Amino acid sequence: MTRPALIGDIGGTNARFALVTPDTFAPYDIQTLPCADYPSLVEAVQDYLNRLGFGEDATPREACLAFACPIDGDRITMTNNHWAFSRQRVQDALGLELFKVINDFTAQALGVPHIDEDNLVSVGEGHPVPHSARLVIGPGTGLGVAGVFPGQHAWIPLPAEGGHVTFAPTDEREQNLIRYFRTRYGRVSVERILCGQGLLDLYCAHAALKGANPKYATPAEVTEAAASGDAIAVDTVKRFLKILGDVCGDAALTIGARGGVYLCGGILPRLLDWLPTSRFRDAFADKGRMSAYNAAIPTWVVTAPWTGLLGAAEALHNEEVA
Repeated sequence: MTRPALIGDIGGTNARFALVTPDTFAPYDIQTLPCADYPSLVEAVQDYLNRLGFGEDATPREACLAFACPIDGDRITMTNNHWAFSRQRVQDALGLELFKVINDFTAQALGVPHIDEDNLVSVGEGHPVPHSARLVIGPGTGLGVAGVFPGQHAWIPLPAEGGHVTFAPTDEREQNLIRYFRTRYGRVSVERILCGQGLLDLYCAHAALKGANPKYATPAEVTEAAASGDAIAVDTVKRFLKILGDVCGDAALTIGARGGVYLCGGILPRLLDWLPTSRFRDAFADKGRMSAYNAAIPTWVVTAPWTGLLGAAEALHNEEVA
């Protein structure tokens, strides 16, 4: 009997584990475990396998785990929780013959080719060009940016740190808004605005421009207020999506993403009703002499809940992923 492989998508708060049959991309036995409940990665994995009733002679011998932190060398230190480990020691402790560790947004990018159409919501027009780069971008705790390219034998991930490029205002409103952000942060990256905290900061900046006191203290409260018709919250959500369109359009030009743009992360599925009437696509295509180029690129919101797990399954035997 073929042993399953272990895959995982691990963030600052939760570790999501699953199993996959080698050379397939359908995760099963998916469970989410709080990282704070375990002293280390090894204990979390062992508990997951114990919950599924694995005996020692049947545990996975292959694993690919994605982490929300930089991946470089043997030592991995999580950014937003207490886990830190040696890749080799984890491999030895779990008895793994193959152990791959990748960045969580690399996993998102590698998962995108395996998303079915039912989990893609189209925003605007455009048609993908075959054998072209795809852009994967997602506002969440930060702004993840990556690319993926169809190589001759496997999907090739293009890791990036595009969330940290400098924010460039495009109109008078944004010139005024950026003063608020510069006062708080100095240099303003696009991630300062296009993330959960950035949405809240953007709301506070709009309130300051209107001489009003902020009423809301979380990004969720801002989006709920916008849905209820609060004028400042509505302006905030619309501006957030317009700026996202600007940034996605610039990134698409940078990597030549004629294969399409995939919008991931936890924020955008909650803003689906806003996207069709927002300025997202107008801003995405408004690139001067390259406007027709960008207007032809399709954009989708990814609503699939397990994109990172699909990417970990892809990476497991992908020769382009070390």
